[in-house]
Amino acid sequence: MTDAVSVPAWVLVLIAALAAWALYEHVLMPALRFLVTHPANRVIDELGERLRIGIRPFQRTRRQALIHRLLTDPKVQQAAEQFSAANSIPIGTAFKRIESYAREIVPAFNAYLYFRTGYWLGRSVARLLYRVRIGYVDSAGLERIDPNATVVLVMNHRSNMDYVLAAFLAADQAALSYAVGEWARIWPLSALIRSMGAYFVRRNSRDELYRRVLERYIAMATEAGVPQAVFPEGGLTRDGRMREPKLGVLDYMLRGFRIGGDRDLVFVPLGLNYDRVLEDRTLLREGKSARTVALWKTLRFVLHNASLMLRSEWHRFGYACVNFGTPISMREYCRSRGIDFQALSGEERRAAIAGLGRELMEAVGRIVPVLPVPLIASVFVAQPQRALSELELKAEVGRLLARLEAAGAHVYIPRGDFDYALTVGLRMLRLRHLVEEEQGLFRARQEEIPLLAYYANSISHLVD
Repeated sequence: MTDAVSVPAWVLVLIAALAAWALYEHVLMPALRFLVTHPANRVIDELGERLRIGIRPFQRTRRQALIHRLLTDPKVQQAAEQFSAANSIPIGTAFKRIESYAREIVPAFNAYLYFRTGYWLGRSVARLLYRVRIGYVDSAGLERIDPNATVVLVMNHRSNMDYVLAAFLAADQAALSYAVGEWARIWPLSALIRSMGAYFVRRNSRDELYRRVLERYIAMATEAGVPQAVFPEGGLTRDGRMREPKLGVLDYMLRGFRIGGDRDLVFVPLGLNYDRVLEDRTLLREGKSARTVALWKTLRFVLHNASLMLRSEWHRFGYACVNFGTPISMREYCRSRGIDFQALSGEERRAAIAGLGRELMEAVGRIVPVLPVPLIASVFVAQPQRALSELELKAEVGRLLARLEAAGAHVYIPRGDFDYALTVGLRMLRLRHLVEEEQGLFRARQEEIPLLAYYANSISHLVD
């Protein structure tokens, strides 16, 4: 019984590997899963009664399960068969490609990261950079939204801060799911964005297989009631004006909506504006040749502001304001126009979606906030050669303000004080050297007219 037993080395290696696998599978992974999901589940329980629109079961579903649902979706399988036949490749190869697309798109929502880390970070960054304000809110319209409905915020897109601002201000209502461009697919940023419930999209992709996978994911999320936020313009405005809507994501959402279904689909117009857009100079530069210059300018911008902070000379970038407009129920929209998007196809469907897209963008445009900097910039752009005294500038801004209010625009006057609004707007333009003062007269710097026009354009549609 005491004799030594010799065991081949390969057996010891096999036993050690099996023991390591058992430790990983039955100890480490359950512990890690508990550490990740327990705080999230606790947050979900805490927020269950506070959120206007609860966290949907779809959002709590494990990412791998959602990927599997996409792979087994009949329309995705049909697309795989067509792709396989058209390209003369094995069906298994087509499914591998689909799986890679699904893993690229599908988020991994974590309520703890969204409502604890993400909310705190978004609030801190937004309030550090701006005086954040909520202007107009159609409270009665928002109250009428069925909590079971799929709610989609439809926004104009002025800055990458839009994501932060909207998610932060809507955090007491719902956990929003965004469509995020390829710029954010950089680790570890991509992992954080996925955990916040966002899904990645390839802008202007012509890959039919990819587009079908994306379509099915968005349709499934819409059908499951996931609150979402979308920028119909498809990208940041380059000149300050609102752009024509791109209809792809809107089309995909409507594929998850049925007039007689369990859920309504409700679009809520949301208008944003800023006294200063962080990327304004970069956006005015066009073409690939400007990328290096833009990167260098961005670095200089960060270093310059860090230097101002260290010298206690830094000021926030003025006001950032958000307005919430009247919700648009798709049940009411379809019934009033005799439209059933599920029954439409081809040109008829595209025309109907284009009409809806225009109506949504018009609703967003009507509630874009009017802030001090765009107001004053509009005066200088309209009279680029004229030198104005402070009294003359006040009179010109007052006349423009009267036109805007007569047109039904939503003007945000800080502290309800017109003189203060004029002071802070003019100070911002002078600090940025867009406007210069000489002997008590203010004049736009000619080389900065394009940048002043960028801000004036943000409200020009309100008085056109």
